[in-house]
Formats: sequence, structure tokens, C-alpha cells
Amino acid sequence: MWYLYGIVLLAGVANAVQAGQNGALAKSLGWSLSAGLVVAAGTATCILVVGLASGKLTLPTAAQALGVPWWAWFGGVLGGGIVLAQLLVAREIGAAPFLGMLVTAGVVTSILLDHFGWIGFERHPATIWRIFGGLLMIGGVALVAGS
Repeated sequence: MWYLYGIVLLAGVANAVQAGQNGALAKSLGWSLSAGLVVAAGTATCILVVGLASGKLTLPTAAQALGVPWWAWFGGVLGGGIVLAQLLVAREIGAAPFLGMLVTAGVVTSILLDHFGWIGFERHPATIWRIFGGLLMIGGVALVAGS
């Protein structure tokens, strides 16, 4: 199980690096949103290669597709919004404030999602310690972004 945490840490590093890469790509292409299409093509290629190599790439059955909650189909749109933020904002405000705000907003939102059991998450109460941790992250972002 410990290796899963290592994968998450690597994904966090990749998220920081990707923001800079995507911003540089957008700038080089004249701030064109074509950069987003390049990123999407790279993402699709990565998922395709890993899916084929692992044997876990399958098409859903009609019953599976119909059983998906309506809101679950929009995760890609949210992912596109994250890529757009990387393309348009990250280089302007800097890597540390961008990622700090991105991660902190995600953690604070996650505390709410867990507490109420929204969008398929199991309920995990927003204890005083979780709330305090979220507040500490907000304070940390304020320090990082304010300097």
C-alpha cells in the first residue's frame, strides 16, 4: 500500500512541472488554446498506451454506460478547466502560489465532499483536526502567495 503514496507524490511533482510546461507551450504558441489540445492529445496517448500495456483498456457495455451518474461524465470538463488554468494563469502568478492555491482549494473542497459524502465519496466527518489542517493550508498559501 505504501507505494500508492509514492505514486501520489510523483503525481504532485508532475502537476507542478506540468503547469510550467503547459504555460510555456501556450506562450510559445501565442497564448493559443491550441496548447490545450496538445495537452489533451498527450493525456489521451498516455492513457491509451498504459491501458493497452496493462490490459485494462475496455469499452463499457451499454448497461455500464447507462448506470453512470449524470454528473460523473463531466470529470473531463473539470480536467480541461485545470489545464486551462495552467495555460493561462500559472506562469503569471508563479508555480508556488498556483499549486498552493490549487492543492489547498482541493483539500478544503475534499473536506466538504468527505463530510457530506457527496459525489460518491464515503462519509468522513470534518473533525476539528481536518478543519484546522485546512485552515493551516490556507494560511500557508497566504504566506507563499504574499511574498
